[in-house]
Amino acid sequence: MKIEVKNDNLEQALRVLKKKLQREGTFRLLKLKSHFEKPSEKKKREKDENIKRFKKLKKLRSRL
Repeated sequence: MKIEVKNDNLEQALRVLKKKLQREGTFRLLKLKSHFEKPSEKKKREKDENIKRFKKLKKLRSRL
């Protein structure tokens, strides 16, 4: 991944990098992999994520 630093503006380049990493899910993955997750906890988390995603899609579809 490349981030172009323009006019020696390092702060802006760091913001762009952080945003790109967040979109890719890198921060979320690091958080999940930082400790062991029991299979039952993983299953519950995935189920909750699916429910949340379904509700979000349902809300978006109702607006159209």
